[in-house]
Amino acid sequence: MALSFEGRVVLVTGSGGGLGREYALAFAERGASVIVNDLGADTKGGGKSSAAADKVVEEIRAKGGKAVANYDSVEDGEKVIQSALDAFGRIDVVVNNAGILRDRSFARTSDLDWDLIQRVHLRGSFMVTRAAWNHMKKQKFGRIIMTASAAGIYGNFGQANYSAAKLGMLGLANTLAIEGRNYNIHCNTIAPVAGSRLTETVMTAELVASLKPEYIAPMVLWLCHEQCQENGALFEAGAGWIGKLRWERSQGCIVRQKNQPMTPEAVRDQWDKICDFTDATKPASIEESVQSIVGVLSQLDSDGEVGANTTAAAAAASVSGVNPTMAVGQKLPPSTFVFTPTQCILYALGVGMSTKDPDHLRFLYEGHEDFGCLPTFGVIPSQAAMMDGGLSSIPGLNIDFTRVLHGEQYLELYKPLPTSGTLTSEATIADVLDKGSGAVILLDVNTYSGDELICFNQFSVFVVGAGGFGGNRNSEKAKAPLPPPKRAPDAVVIDSTTRDQAALYRLSGDWNPLHIDPSFAAMGGFKAPILHGLCSFGFAARHVLRQFAGNDPSRFKAIKVRFAKPVMPGQSLQTEMWKEGNRIHIQCKVKETDSIVLAGAYVDLHGASDASPENLTQQGALKSELVFAEIGRRIKDTGSELVKKVNAVFGWEITKDSKIAAQWTIDLKNGSGSLHKGPYSGKADVTITVSDEDFMEVVQGTLNPQKAFFSGKLKVRGNIMLSQKLEVILKDHAKL
Repeated sequence: MALSFEGRVVLVTGSGGGLGREYALAFAERGASVIVNDLGADTKGGGKSSAAADKVVEEIRAKGGKAVANYDSVEDGEKVIQSALDAFGRIDVVVNNAGILRDRSFARTSDLDWDLIQRVHLRGSFMVTRAAWNHMKKQKFGRIIMTASAAGIYGNFGQANYSAAKLGMLGLANTLAIEGRNYNIHCNTIAPVAGSRLTETVMTAELVASLKPEYIAPMVLWLCHEQCQENGALFEAGAGWIGKLRWERSQGCIVRQKNQPMTPEAVRDQWDKICDFTDATKPASIEESVQSIVGVLSQLDSDGEVGANTTAAAAAASVSGVNPTMAVGQKLPPSTFVFTPTQCILYALGVGMSTKDPDHLRFLYEGHEDFGCLPTFGVIPSQAAMMDGGLSSIPGLNIDFTRVLHGEQYLELYKPLPTSGTLTSEATIADVLDKGSGAVILLDVNTYSGDELICFNQFSVFVVGAGGFGGNRNSEKAKAPLPPPKRAPDAVVIDSTTRDQAALYRLSGDWNPLHIDPSFAAMGGFKAPILHGLCSFGFAARHVLRQFAGNDPSRFKAIKVRFAKPVMPGQSLQTEMWKEGNRIHIQCKVKETDSIVLAGAYVDLHGASDASPENLTQQGALKSELVFAEIGRRIKDTGSELVKKVNAVFGWEITKDSKIAAQWTIDLKNGSGSLHKGPYSGKADVTITVSDEDFMEVVQGTLNPQKAFFSGKLKVRGNIMLSQKLEVILKDHAKL
């Protein structure tokens, strides 16, 4: 399909001849309204004439195109842009092409030679682009081209002034690309090699004639089209060839030793290694550049050599916008989710359930005798913490939220989900990790029905380009993905999504236009709207639930997935499953492409004979459940105070009939404290194993903990001395 610029308004500076003329004619031929700007000066910047611009306008109009001439200097950027607004009411594209030459060897370059070149090339591009900038921001669209030169990239004898200006334009373009991306303003730089008035001074006549401007224009038009998502890039082009440039950096070498001053001799001795481009890196952002320096400081600091690592990390955090010290432990505003069976049914339909399958009816019909909620609906009440912009209020997370990707998800249920009611979710920044190319934010969300903890979610979100702040790369708090066994799967289920799957799933509360709006998806680099990762998550979970748990939601305990690749609505999902005890390892693929979309995933189930968590309390099987519920309420009310007093993580293994019946973690070390039911992914400072009956006697004061320990009724692993601090948690026995 031919690229059209119908309805777009394009300004080309210096378009009275050469490359600029070719750009103007090409844009007009494809429907654009064009402002032909040319001062009419000679190649050295002298003189002034309207003839050149007028002639190009006449050519365009003769072919039925729309164009107006502008004769202002690019230093009068406001006037140039105003002519576009006066003639056509908007400005969409700016091609900064105007330029002059004043070639001199460096020793002979005068102040005037230097200043004129900077004023026309660098200052002129700045003035014109600045005048257009706010108009582009308001309309959420803009395309900008900066014209650099091989002289700026590589240097050229006799062109110090020109080279400096041209490379300055590249730096300007790179920053505009960063500042404009949130507004769909893209800025790229070209270094064309073509015959023009400016290249006549450095090329033979034959070469000038061969390197035609029309071999450059198609690239410029593509970079300026709304379909093109290229941003912040540099291209060389000529004679029909186009190449993209990027920076390359050697691995380098640390040239200072422990407790020794850094010396020029040390630099000399390592010079070959410093300049060795074997296994070179290709940094693409200031964050990636800073990361390596901070990594050196962190490495040296860990060896006891440098005491300034804190300062370095702070500097890196300033660059990346991420400061874990400020962010970790911060709580987001609580969110409330009110729902009826309608939301449960809508979610089930969103993850592919259908009345065509009789087994699905229990999740689709509120009048069914076993009507229940799919376990993975547990992500829906908690996602408000992500969707409502709560992260933007957290100090230390000054990040670009258009570059946030959902990396991993963990969900654990403490009892089957209700089919209606009011749920409250409380979210905490558990950790912030530095992955180099980006930052990972671990967001822990506890969801309550009244005072009762219903489920726990951990969102792992990746922020592209926010790394390099010198933080930890891994965290004990992260729920880790696990690889599947190296054998054939025990079961495989293939299920088709529909073309409208994303449109249906979004009705459960994920309104991201990436999943419904083709133009928004194109901005993200996708050919069409993609399926929600949590929709694929729901498909895979229900496959496990049916295959290994008889569609009984009370048997579902937890699920962990890593989102590997996107799924397009209409594709088929193939879930491969490996059973190992009550853990089902899963891997989900797109059947049509064999691409893995959910990796490192697993579902934990309660055993078939196990009582559900809901029934345990009803039957009085574990009296300790009530005690831990009260402890959870205390942590919720006075967690920060308890953290200051205790500063430890306690693991509990509650046994019944000599078997572990429940596991709890009381975290009074991180953030404002928390209570989790189930195995702890990190390392507890002390773990206590005790029967349900003996636990209740200890709590009620009828069994002395020391006597219980020495008699073997109470077993302790880890830091035994910390068990003395349990009194702070278990005081006021009567209330417990």
